[in-house]
Amino acid sequence: MARTKGPVVDIAEAALALASFDRPRVALERYRHHLTVLAQDLAEATAGEGSGESGLSIERRQALLSAIMVEKHGYEGDRLTYDDLQNANLMRVIDRRKGLPVALGILYIHAARAQGWAAVGLNFPGHFLIRLDGEGGRIILDPFNAGRACESSELRELLRRTQGEKASLSPEHYSAADDRDVLLRLQNNIKLRLIRDEQIERAVRVIEGMLLFAPDQAPLWREAGLLHAHLGNLKAAIEALERFLSAAAETGADRHDAAVLLQSLRARLN
Repeated sequence: MARTKGPVVDIAEAALALASFDRPRVALERYRHHLTVLAQDLAEATAGEGSGESGLSIERRQALLSAIMVEKHGYEGDRLTYDDLQNANLMRVIDRRKGLPVALGILYIHAARAQGWAAVGLNFPGHFLIRLDGEGGRIILDPFNAGRACESSELRELLRRTQGEKASLSPEHYSAADDRDVLLRLQNNIKLRLIRDEQIERAVRVIEGMLLFAPDQAPLWREAGLLHAHLGNLKAAIEALERFLSAAAETGADRHDAAVLLQSLRARLN
């Protein structure tokens, strides 16, 4: 898995690897096979279009992608149990054919990229969206809502629903998210739910998994330090807070609080 910014070789494979942290005894072969099937089914649908040298329009690509994901394989957003942890674990998303927007989006991106299409996640807050780019333009899809194309008016409404009535669209909301940031967003959903449910040990494991491919993310080191301290893992807490302080900005309340806690932990260890 990538440790630096840039596209992940296979974003779905990386998401499966992260899912296996929580299900280490479950074999990945059938999930990898399913990823292959998604790509093959879309390839067959594309070949059947007979579009010639001009290629498929961006609108047709979106329609075919949605048809394969939703109509053929039954993927949908989980509205009834949205906060279920299974919705962010790609293995369970594949098992159940439903999940959070970002987990579903990773599957859409995987299938599209397997055709050589340009597909990226967006830095849209509150609700994960993907973008297909082609010679005929670009189109934004909502993987949570059957892969529907989103118009600007719908994006404005979605933004206001998640960010408040005064929120307005900006170019940043249409910008591509780095693959690594998409994976961080996926894992952050799991981490937040575990902390909310006071499953601190599992939350720490998730953060440590995130740090394997994003060691430069200083806030993650701080979170790891705080949670290890909460669990009484003094040595691990000290190491994580030291990493945070070496990477964080030289001023700020978080840095000050971390330094105070670090001093206290060192005193307790001695």
